[in-house]
Amino acid sequence: MTTAQGARARARMEVTTAIKGEARRQLAAEGAAKLSLRAVARELGMVSSALYRYFPSRDDLLTALIIDAYDSLGEAAETAHAAAADAAPAHRWVLVCEAVRRWALTHPHEYALIYGSPVPGYSAPDTTIPPAARVGLVLVGILREAFEGRGLARTPVPAELAPEARRMADELVPGLPPEVAVAMAAAWAQLFGLVGFELFGQFKGIVEEAERERFFRHAVAQLAHGVGLVFP
Repeated sequence: MTTAQGARARARMEVTTAIKGEARRQLAAEGAAKLSLRAVARELGMVSSALYRYFPSRDDLLTALIIDAYDSLGEAAETAHAAAADAAPAHRWVLVCEAVRRWALTHPHEYALIYGSPVPGYSAPDTTIPPAARVGLVLVGILREAFEGRGLARTPVPAELAPEARRMADELVPGLPPEVAVAMAAAWAQLFGLVGFELFGQFKGIVEEAERERFFRHAVAQLAHGVGLVFP
């Protein structure tokens, strides 16, 4: 890459970062449904046609923001997991879940973008799938390590659910038992349900604000039990 090409690449990156930053500000102020390329361009002092060279449509900009949010959340989970490499799998599960909660409380509008209400008229492309899977891959990795080591305590699934459980295991957690696949899917939903309830005010009058961190830690420890992890 020549010096001129490098300068152009840096300039493009700087403009892209500015566009995303203004879009996130609008998300916080107006919500994803009202995100407008024209409004972003206006706030940045750009003409709309110039912004379209970076993001051809609102959906392209939304997709970029969604991927960034998933990657940021995934990095938080992976960092928490790596920092607790010597801890038992059940403890690492709790620490990763706590990292998810901290990220959500620090980035509420980005969390709402990826786990809140769907944006009308927007359909996420397949490029969002790998970033969205990062937290799940960390948690499944913890289960796989435990299964290959001390093992997992498994709760049988009803006979009528067995075919679906086998499909889930084959497609989502190959190498792990069907019972674990079912428990992991339920724990995944409950984890983000806990975070969403706290973030969107659903715990008001139920769990005192000062106790929510302890409540969350206890709840995700119960999820660890549910997926078969055993605390030493």
